[in-house]
Amino acid sequence: MRKFNLNNVHLKNKLLIIYFLSVFIPILLTNIIFYHVTTGNVKKQKMQDLTLAFEQIANDFSNTVDEAIGVSSTIYTDDTLHDFFETEYETVTDYVIEYESTFRNFNKYSPVYSAIKSITFYTDNHSMLFAGGIEEITENIQNNHWYQDITQLQYSHPIVRRTASIDTFSVIRQLNYFQTNTREKFVKIDLNTEIIRQAFGNIAFQGNIYLLSEHGRIEYTTDSEVPRQHSTYFTDVHSSSKDSTIFEQEFDLNYLDGWKVVGVVSENAILEGVQNSRKFILYLASINFLVPSFIIIWISSSLHARLLRIVRHMKRMKNQNFELIDGVEYKDEIGQLTSEFNRMSQKINDLINDVYIANLQKKDLELKRKQAQLSALQSQINPHFLFNSLETIRMRSLLKKESETAKIIQNMAKLLRNSITWGKDWVTVEEELKIIQCFLEIQQYRFGDKLLFEIEVDEEAKGFMIPNMSLIPFVENASIHGIESKKGNGFLHIKIEKISEGLRFTITDDGVGMDKERLKNLVDSIQTKEDMGESIGVKNVYYRLKLHYGNQFTFDIKSSVGQGTKVQIIFPSKRV
Repeated sequence: MRKFNLNNVHLKNKLLIIYFLSVFIPILLTNIIFYHVTTGNVKKQKMQDLTLAFEQIANDFSNTVDEAIGVSSTIYTDDTLHDFFETEYETVTDYVIEYESTFRNFNKYSPVYSAIKSITFYTDNHSMLFAGGIEEITENIQNNHWYQDITQLQYSHPIVRRTASIDTFSVIRQLNYFQTNTREKFVKIDLNTEIIRQAFGNIAFQGNIYLLSEHGRIEYTTDSEVPRQHSTYFTDVHSSSKDSTIFEQEFDLNYLDGWKVVGVVSENAILEGVQNSRKFILYLASINFLVPSFIIIWISSSLHARLLRIVRHMKRMKNQNFELIDGVEYKDEIGQLTSEFNRMSQKINDLINDVYIANLQKKDLELKRKQAQLSALQSQINPHFLFNSLETIRMRSLLKKESETAKIIQNMAKLLRNSITWGKDWVTVEEELKIIQCFLEIQQYRFGDKLLFEIEVDEEAKGFMIPNMSLIPFVENASIHGIESKKGNGFLHIKIEKISEGLRFTITDDGVGMDKERLKNLVDSIQTKEDMGESIGVKNVYYRLKLHYGNQFTFDIKSSVGQGTKVQIIFPSKRV
């Protein structure tokens, strides 16, 4: 696995990495943290505000009831009022006189205490007139739940009950303070309905308020969906409110024993302030995100575009396009790099014009010189070969005086024709073999049975292209220097085969051969740039192969005295 290296990352990706690590991620994390902290603070403050509002509601209701409780305590201990209800009146006149002097004083509580709507006394004293705030304890009264609750109390303390509707509450108390009490009597103080609504309708508490009795029954609520005609329990309502926050406060008073105020606020109401602040956070985050992003993109685009322009011009240089970079030469590092590139490009272009072109001209002259040398080498083969051929014909004609020379003359004509058309540098193996065949027939005509030869050629090797007259000098050396100097008959074997490296030419004779020293001198003289001297044909071929193939061809000579000589050449498939 290749190890990660920042130097292998493209500049554009590096700028993106800088952007994400230095701008995007820090801003994103900062805003997320800021949002959560702000949300927590807003929610905490909201909960504190709701708690204070809820406590205020409970306290307002408790204070309202306390006013009525205070009035009930005053009435409870008033001995004059006790005597008024205990007296058996003989006539209506006596009752009216006593009512006017005693009872009317208690009507002053209603206008003094705003929490009190009205005060009603109930008694079983039938000598009294039941009017003007005094009512008879009838069977209907006895059937009311608040009457049953007050009569079942073991201790003498007031109770608070919903008496008429869900909005009407009353403080009820038995008047049995004195031991001389002989009659049943109690007072019912109705609380001001509007005061109750104001107490529970605190706009600072954004939820529903439920006043619950000791049995969990809803006695009062601001929830408009709760039916007012029937007894509804809070558990029935709250079971459908799962995503809500519950506020609860129980009254620690004997007359409100088990009663409590419950507030239910939905999460949406609590988070309303958070949602309002969310827009501000989003706006602030957008500014923090967009402004740095714009600045980084603006600066990075300047760097990236200018560097890409330099890279494009540098790539064009490999195609010898030394176009200069146009534009203002800025003073930053990229501007300096651009200026240096233009200076380098101009310098290279000048060097090419001054040095490279001059070098090409020199190479061209050198090539022409080598071509002239090659032509000179080639031209040296023809006179040398024709001299030997013509000398053979002359000697044969002088000795035998026969017309059989027609065949040899025909072969000479072929050789002469090939010499005239020397300008053809490359020929096929098949064309080269025709010249070799003519030469060997001439030599065989000269030596008679002294020279025997065999030519073995692969069919696929006949079309291989080789330099013109690159094989015949070795055939000439083998026949003249190898076979001719030998006593007795000689055999010459030529083999041409196609191999993976190219073409392999092998010529073997069983002539006189050479000793090691002479062979070494021959090889050294061929491979060094000496004057032609001896072995001109072999040297010509070696130099021509050197010019055409460089060091890619293989040339090998092996020889032993009395056993003959073997020459092997491997022609590569490609030329230099």
